[in-house]
Amino acid sequence: MRQIFPLQLASALLLLILGSGMALADPPQERPANEEVPKAPYLMPGAPTFEMTLVNFREKYNAANPTQQIGEFRAIPDKTDSALLTRAASKINEDLYASTALEKGTGKIKSLQITYLPIKGPDEKVAHTTAISYMANLIRQFDATLTPAQSQDKINNLLDKGKGMQFYQQQVGAIRYVIADNGEKGLTLAVEPVKLALSEP
Repeated sequence: MRQIFPLQLASALLLLILGSGMALADPPQERPANEEVPKAPYLMPGAPTFEMTLVNFREKYNAANPTQQIGEFRAIPDKTDSALLTRAASKINEDLYASTALEKGTGKIKSLQITYLPIKGPDEKVAHTTAISYMANLIRQFDATLTPAQSQDKINNLLDKGKGMQFYQQQVGAIRYVIADNGEKGLTLAVEPVKLALSEP
């Protein structure tokens, strides 16, 4: 994994998905300025990991999606939570990025994210469609029972429920789907593992 990453992309990703509260470095406007924004679940000590590394994920993802690849991830310099996480991102195109939070030491994945930076103009519809397709692809990597059409329905349903929300989550079994909709600043889907509680005997 390369250690160099464009400053403007690093700043955008930190603002959108890598700060506290999953979505923004700044508190939501309706919160008092001195009220702490809850941390994203994957930032909490003891948060679970997927039993795969970034290399494993890319190999599996790219094999399943030959026309919509995700390239090499590059590390994002970040002093926050540096003892627990390694952050990295991959530029898909000018307005679409994949990013991840990895467990220090093992390299196992704590969170995988696709972020779309909305554009205006004649390419807006195509760019949005491409972003939704990548998000659907990501969902299928963690639910192999879904068809492409079903995964499209799944992401559209998540986006509808999370529209305008800085943090919306939905748990399905051992998977958590998170939507961070920050309007023109970006739209993020994150997929994260959930630590399931043991049932009482």
